[in-house]
Amino acid sequence: QVQLVESGGGLVQAGGSLRLSCAASGKTSSINAMGWYRQAPGKERELVAVITRGGSTNYADSLKGRFTISRDVAKNIIFLQMNSLKIEDTAVYYCYSMLSGEWRTYWGQGTQVTVSS
Repeated sequence: QVQLVESGGGLVQAGGSLRLSCAASGKTSSINAMGWYRQAPGKERELVAVITRGGSTNYADSLKGRFTISRDVAKNIIFLQMNSLKIEDTAVYYCYSMLSGEWRTYWGQGTQVTVSS
C-alpha cells in the first residue's frame, strides 16, 4: 500500500499560479505512476497529468502549456505547477498512484484549488 498526502491548494486570483505537492509513503518502490485528477462541482473527475516511473509525462490536452508535473524521486514527491490559472480550474485536486502488481488506484484526500476573478 501507499499513502498519499497532498498540499499546496488554496485561493488564487485568475492569472496566478499555485504549486501542488503530493508526498507518497509506504510501498513507494512499487509505484508505476503518479499523477493528478481534479473534480469540479457537478462534474466528473478528470485526468490532469501523470508521470511514470521512467519519467514520462502526459497531460490533459486542455491543460498543456499551463500545467507542469514533476517529481523529486528521492523524496517520493510529485508536484503540479499550475500557471495562468483560470476560474474553470477551480476544483478539488486529487493525487493518485498505481503500483506494479496491483489493479487498484490509491488516492490522496484531495486539496481544494479556488480561482477567483
